[in-house]
Amino acid sequence: MICRTICVCIIYIRISSALGNEDSKLNFTGLGLKYGHIVEEHNVDTEDGYILKLFHIPGDPRRPVLLVHGIIDSSDTFIIRGNGSLAISLANKGYDIWALNTRGNRYSKAHKYLNPDDGTFWNFSFHEMGYYDLPATIDYILNRTNQKQLSAIGHSQGNTHFYVLGSTRPEYNDKVKVIIALAPICFLHNVKPPTSTLLALLPSVGNLLQTLGMEEVFSDDSVLNDGIKAICNEKELGYELCASGVFFAIGGSDPSELEPDFLPVVVSHYPTSTSRKNGVHVAQVALRKSFSQYDYGPIRNNVVYNTIVPPSYDLGKVKMRVALFVGRNDGISSIRDTELLRDRLPNVEYRLLENKKHNHLDHVWGRNMYQYLFPHIFSVLKKYD
Repeated sequence: MICRTICVCIIYIRISSALGNEDSKLNFTGLGLKYGHIVEEHNVDTEDGYILKLFHIPGDPRRPVLLVHGIIDSSDTFIIRGNGSLAISLANKGYDIWALNTRGNRYSKAHKYLNPDDGTFWNFSFHEMGYYDLPATIDYILNRTNQKQLSAIGHSQGNTHFYVLGSTRPEYNDKVKVIIALAPICFLHNVKPPTSTLLALLPSVGNLLQTLGMEEVFSDDSVLNDGIKAICNEKELGYELCASGVFFAIGGSDPSELEPDFLPVVVSHYPTSTSRKNGVHVAQVALRKSFSQYDYGPIRNNVVYNTIVPPSYDLGKVKMRVALFVGRNDGISSIRDTELLRDRLPNVEYRLLENKKHNHLDHVWGRNMYQYLFPHIFSVLKKYD
């Protein structure tokens, strides 16, 4: 009875809070149509059997741009700001927009023979996204557009995949004109509390989830995700608890860019599902202070890698052009860590953004990005057109 009452309350709050903003109820296709653009839906098959959803806003096929979201996120992150979003702004400039959904999120929970209800479906981390998802997607786009290269924009873990790709499948370096890395994530040596505390806890949490047989996290139909959305949609406490207490605490505080009225739109699209293993892999990178492949422990590492220590990704092989866009107030992607990345990449451009409050999430959710971030993005894209 108590559980039923809680669930009913959650559903009631979600429905009543979402009614005030249509964008809370629209998916990528619906948002694209609302803001003036046709959206096509494509399926991309990876070598290891995953079926990825790829949204396409048609433009000049000679100027394809691939958008790649971060962890527990989806392609929606690039369009929920409507006319002020990156996807719509690029489409309005005539670019051919392709928005990827990496394996396991709400749009890409399909496989040729694995069932998402089975743990084996979730046996992946950002390594597989870079090694399998990106090559399949890049080849698909280049084949559809009859081009030899594309430009890409990745937010947070969305740019991590490109460092994996360039180092493990170097033939793809020549297929990417430039990767614009918003809030670059590679090294996590200098993350501060509370983010560092969260990362330190993740391996233990991951072990517990594995023991409980929970390989998927933040499923859209989970009680946890419903509870998060219900709390964040609560008018009086939602902003204080979710924006200030979570987003700003972890990613850096910038309330001028994430206003209370927009929070319900955000939490109707975010978070979405990923694997337990993905979160643990991120934590390993931070705790081991090494951008390396997944650490299974000495015995299994020796079987998988033929060494007891997981191999590091060789960033010297990432020959594609990388433009690092760094926020001064980013609680996850610190200036020191992005400087470490800059110094390891052979073909890099580094941009420290002017706004002193620019945080980790402003890149995609900030309401004024069209004024002071997007012009920098457009200039980089134009340089390599």
